[in-house]
Amino acid sequence: MKLGAFSISLSVKDIVKSRDFYVKLGFQEFGGDISQNWLILKNGASIIGLFQGMFEHNILTFNPGWDQEAKTLAAFDDIREIQDRYLAQGIELSSTVEKNSKGPGSFTLVDPDGNDILFDQHV
Repeated sequence: MKLGAFSISLSVKDIVKSRDFYVKLGFQEFGGDISQNWLILKNGASIIGLFQGMFEHNILTFNPGWDQEAKTLAAFDDIREIQDRYLAQGIELSSTVEKNSKGPGSFTLVDPDGNDILFDQHV
């Protein structure tokens, strides 16, 4: 199963301080809009999303259909296929994507330690 690009989405208190900190660690701005309180930073294949005031906890994020450059893959496992596989295995989902929909969609689940995991397809 191909889950697509991976990143961690961090819930930050001060996006400017967080951006400056991660830039010092070697990350560069890759996307987002700081005026809307979100940025995507990248260092090689490592991607960090900074989100101020958007959610409570840090989130592991997978983007089916994208590579680590946020470019659409020619072939990928659709989010609905991934969701169906998890449901068939008895994995409980916190939110689901409409089964009969097409294109972008998302679903979430929580791992045994309480970590939120977002599957967010943009294509």
